[in-house]
Amino acid sequence: MPLNLPDKLPAIELLKEENIFVIDNSRASTQDIRPLKIVILNLMPLKITTETDLVRLLSNTPLQLEISFMKLKSHTSKNTPIEHMKAFYRDFDLMRDEKYDGMIVTGAPVEQMPYEEVNYWDEITAIFDWARTHVTSTLYICWAAQAGLYHFYGIPKYPLEQKMFGIFRHHVNVQGLPIFRGFDDEFFVPHSRHTEIRREDILKVKDLVLIAESDESGVYMAMARNGRDFFITGHSEYSPYTLDTEYRRDLGKGLSIQKPVNYYKDDDPDKTPVVRWRGHANLLFSNWLNYYVYQETPFDINEIR
Repeated sequence: MPLNLPDKLPAIELLKEENIFVIDNSRASTQDIRPLKIVILNLMPLKITTETDLVRLLSNTPLQLEISFMKLKSHTSKNTPIEHMKAFYRDFDLMRDEKYDGMIVTGAPVEQMPYEEVNYWDEITAIFDWARTHVTSTLYICWAAQAGLYHFYGIPKYPLEQKMFGIFRHHVNVQGLPIFRGFDDEFFVPHSRHTEIRREDILKVKDLVLIAESDESGVYMAMARNGRDFFITGHSEYSPYTLDTEYRRDLGKGLSIQKPVNYYKDDDPDKTPVVRWRGHANLLFSNWLNYYVYQETPFDINEIR
């Protein structure tokens, strides 16, 4: 089945070039199917890039999805045209009475700030609380994962001496979970962060399960409420050149930044990246949509509690 996206969203044409089947609202309205309603709270600065990365992964399923984009009223994006935000995003206040089968909350470039000093902290924590009664299952990614773990369970983040930057090997801690169906014994995930969550803090909380981690990059995924919440510290959604773009951006700013590890062919930035995470990224999102959204959400979306 195709993805049902807002008319004229830039991701539509970009993904059609990759032979990914997407349709806009106009065509979807003629199909007699109850699509899964997925809302994306996109906190990343380059919103069009993040939209495309996420939609690409959400497309790898036979389910029809209706994608909506949420924005914060208390924060204005400086890196995305205001016309784009007005055309495709709605404030949380306008969406709070709606219910959704699934939700994705992205990372944000504020991880080195204390949570309470983030200018949209009150609004985003209100959204976190809202999601628990208005969404069947939510993926919290990178900073959103840290923020969610702090808000719901008081788990702190810790600064790293050196940025966790590159592609890291991971393993599953809890066998048999549907979220990992089809995964290999070891799998790779991109990370790009200056802070970390520590396993000992997660293990102290009885309502959390540490389901995947890395010997190199630490905590990767924690689960709560039997899969209604997933907290994911890495960036499986990243496209092949995202880390390269971040690396060259920081070099251009004169920042002290190491090469992303296990990323470039022969560890040479003049050579192309080696993509090691795409297969598991597709499995992660497909498994989430199938086993934790589609098979758990009620047919009448208003019955979500």
